[in-house]
Amino acid sequence: MEATSLEEFYKSTSGNAPSDIHKEIGHFDIFKVEELRAKARAGEIGEMVYNRRAYYKISIIRGRNKAEYADKEIHIEKNALLFATPLIPYNWLPQDDNQFGYFCIFTAEFLIQSKSGVVLDDLPIFQPGGYPVFQVSDEEASAIEGIFIKMYNELKSDYAYKYDLLRNYLLELIHYGQKLQPATLSHPAHTASARVLSLFVELLERQFPIASPQHKLNLRTAKDYADRLSIHVNHLNKVLKENTGKTTTDMISGRIIQEAKIMLKQTYWNISEISNCLGFEQVAHFSNFFKKQTDLSPLNFRS
Repeated sequence: MEATSLEEFYKSTSGNAPSDIHKEIGHFDIFKVEELRAKARAGEIGEMVYNRRAYYKISIIRGRNKAEYADKEIHIEKNALLFATPLIPYNWLPQDDNQFGYFCIFTAEFLIQSKSGVVLDDLPIFQPGGYPVFQVSDEEASAIEGIFIKMYNELKSDYAYKYDLLRNYLLELIHYGQKLQPATLSHPAHTASARVLSLFVELLERQFPIASPQHKLNLRTAKDYADRLSIHVNHLNKVLKENTGKTTTDMISGRIIQEAKIMLKQTYWNISEISNCLGFEQVAHFSNFFKKQTDLSPLNFRS
């Protein structure tokens, strides 16, 4: 599994972290995909694979790939622009040896210093349910790569205000991705109903990811969410049904199943630990719930 902290990331890619990793408020760095893949082929580092990360990541990659984002699969034939957030895990699986491009990693604190006052998790590009992976044309890929090249060169410079300039380049990348999203995501309706839906989804996503077997869901039932939102459970159910076609329980169950699949595939926790942190009193209850939703037992899904 890939590193979950910056220190672990650098340990897995270059052996140690730069001495000034925490010198700047927040952190930013940029890498060439082909350089890291060459190190991986030489056995100097491990392949870049899945995990929840403690940092954000934006990549432009040329080559055939498959992205596993939460429980979804996206097949990339040529060029892809990828936005990764610490909230949602992903796996990037190269499908050929011709992999080129760049990626940058950064923390939320790095952009807080920007005069724009941007809050990353408020942006559609980094929100659950958004579009995190874009297949782009050769022309678009070249334009995006041009921004990465400017960042790559600037980071090596001795310009006193280079981090301010890097923040501007980073915001340019983020806005480039935002413009590629469907208009309905970039301009959400601000009706009372949409607000309730938005608050519910935000509250639901805050329960995840599950960080350790000792972590347990705080909100488990429709009433738990309605109480937290200070509305009647029937009203919450009506709003969700009208806007999504699903009941509150359906949406909670769907998100729990999504997290269960992630943990079964991407952690070494036993079934009992997964069952407990997802709020099931008995393993049998979890197994029955999982099989009802997927037609597979947790053990069969894991294998």
